[in-house]
Parts: sequence; C-alpha cells; structure tokens
Amino acid sequence: MEKIKMTTPLVEMDGDEMTRVIWQMIKDELICPFVDLKSEYYDLGLEYRNKTNDQVTVDSAEATKKYGVAVKCATITPNAARMTEYNLKEMWKSPNGTIRAILDGTVFRAPILVKGVEPYVKNWVKPITIARHAYGDVYKGAEMKIPGPGKVELVYTAEDGSETRELVHDFKNAGIVQGMHNLTPSIESFARSCFNFAIDTKQDLWFATKDTISKKYDHTFKDIFQEIYDTEYKTKFEELGLEYFYTLIDDAVARVIRSNGGYIWACKNYDGDVMSDMLATAYGSLSMMTSVLVSPKGVYEYEAAHGTVQRHYYKHLKGEETSTNSIATIFAWTGALRKRGELDELPELSAFADKLEKACIDTVESGKMTKDLALITTLKDVTPLNTEGFIKAVRETLEASL
Repeated sequence: MEKIKMTTPLVEMDGDEMTRVIWQMIKDELICPFVDLKSEYYDLGLEYRNKTNDQVTVDSAEATKKYGVAVKCATITPNAARMTEYNLKEMWKSPNGTIRAILDGTVFRAPILVKGVEPYVKNWVKPITIARHAYGDVYKGAEMKIPGPGKVELVYTAEDGSETRELVHDFKNAGIVQGMHNLTPSIESFARSCFNFAIDTKQDLWFATKDTISKKYDHTFKDIFQEIYDTEYKTKFEELGLEYFYTLIDDAVARVIRSNGGYIWACKNYDGDVMSDMLATAYGSLSMMTSVLVSPKGVYEYEAAHGTVQRHYYKHLKGEETSTNSIATIFAWTGALRKRGELDELPELSAFADKLEKACIDTVESGKMTKDLALITTLKDVTPLNTEGFIKAVRETLEASL
C-alpha cells in the first residue's frame, strides 16, 4: 500500500534503556512501513542530555511549541547511582519536569482497557482519568542539606526592596530543607484544562489537595479552582448534568477505591505522579496507560506513563530474552499521529492511528501478549511473546485490518 503522507513534522523525543530499544522497533515495524513519517528528532537519552548540558531537552520543548505535537520516549531522571553509572557532569533534573515547565498545561492519564485484564479493584468498570498539574512544586524545588544548628527562613523581597520573612525551622542539629513554588497563571490554566476536558468527555471532575495542613499553598489551589468553576463553568456543568467537587486527598483516595470509575481526578503535580502509577497498576499494568500533556495554547505532548524498564534493558544487553510491554509507547505514537492528522486535516493519518490501537487491543484479546499481561489475564490458552514477537504480532493484526 502507498504510505500515508504527512504535511507537518511532529517532534520526536527519543529516550533511554529498554524503552529506547522498543522505540526503534515500533518505528521500524508499525509506523514507517505505513506512514511517510516526518519528525524533528531530539535525542533525550541521558548521555546526550549530559553532553549538551541538558540543552537538548529545552530545545525539544521549544520545538514542540513550534510544531504543536510531540511524542516522547521514557527517559531517566538521574539519581546518585546514575551519576556514577553515566559519569554525569551534574544530576540533571527530570526531562519531563523541564518540558512541562516550558509547555505548562495539564497531563491527562487514563488506563487502556482490554478484555481479560481485569482491574484489581473489581468495581472499577470504567476508566479513571488522572489530570495532573504539569508545573512546579517539588519538580521545580530548591533543596539544601543543613550541616548543623542554624535558622532557615523563607524570604520574599519585593521590587521596592521590602522583605517578608517566614521561619521554616530553627535547626538544633543537621537536617534537610526544600523550597517549592507554583504560579497563579499556571494553576488557572490547570483548572481550565480540567474543566474543559470534563465538558469535552462528559465526565464528572474531582479535585483534591491537603489544604487542612497546607493552609496557604494548597488552599490557593482550592480557591482558584472554585472561583473559576463558579464564574466560568458552573452553568455549563449543570446543563450537562456534570458534577465538580473538592475534597481532601485522603478522602479522595477512599472515594476512588469505592467508586465505579468513569470520572476525572485532578491532582497536584506530585499527587498525580504517584496516583497515576497506582491506578495504572490497579487497572492491570503500568504499561497500559496513556499520557498526554495539553498546554493552554493547544500544544500536545504524548508519552508513556511508565519508566525506562531498566531491569529488562540489562537483560537485553546480556543478549537475554525480554518480554517488555510496548503498548503504552505504541499509544504515545498513535496519540501524536492522530492529533497531527486532526490538526493538519489528514483523516487517513488519524484513521491509521485508530487502526493501530485496535490492532494492539485485538492482539491481546486474541491471547497474544507479553508476560506481564499473561501473568494476570483471565483469558485461557494465552501465548506469551517476547518484546519483538509482540510487536510483530501487532503488525500482523494491523496488516490484516488494512
């Protein structure tokens, strides 16, 4: 068949370890044989980030603002062990955090549901979408080790030189301290993104923080959400029969467990990071969750919600067989291709993305899957496949549908 043409490039952000290996397999087997792929490529592998002093990460985000659509592979956020392993110049910050700070907006994450992979929470019959704020908090935090006795303060110096101080702690011995921030315009964008997404998808919206403890920081989030809801969205929500409510994060967790799903759960940055992994696992697999960053200016960055699968990568380097689930990474590609097709009015490109997603689901539901799913599926007579074998099986299913 003739390859589907693209008119505008999408930004391609390559990554690390096993997901980098899978990335190339997906392109070779599932994208490039069918699509005349146009992409502006950025290598966000840790070695190249280190070589460029992380400038490549900034450049990829700026390119995303230019072209409007990006697809990103999982990347390493280095810790002390990675500093030694990769001989890094410094402990570079999370590339996701850097990109999200530049693009702003909200990360929406939802599980990919397939027959035979049942949620651990049996009453979850519909997907729960996590809406994660994509700016600030601990991801833009400043940290310090306190060597001994002394006083730590928050100091705000206004433009006129006047100061406001707040004591953090009067240390009597060694310890640690962290300062974090957020921005009112970013919180407002987060709120509007959540309300708009709820209206678009006809789902109720929950929002939760810990404002009883964080009486200024978290309470500001709560107040901004409520004000924007009351002044801009309440009438529309009521017309559609939708509900918005705020609750404490611990109450939200209890409500989520008892629920049937089918709503959006809006979380601050860190809460969304943790809860999306919890939901993904509870729905069946970390490799079965979509993730898209939507900026207030209509920029989209698609990625897998999981990490780089380090353990499988070390096996791969030894020449040992792996069975790594590639579905979330495939869905990152399909999400980006579908959105590129929508923006460029290329229905055949969007239709291809739909068919590739269906091929993934049909392949699993036919009993062909990677070992992580084979261990938990309720289907009988399944065929566990290795990493490459599953991608080739998806290609066979896709070709049959085309």
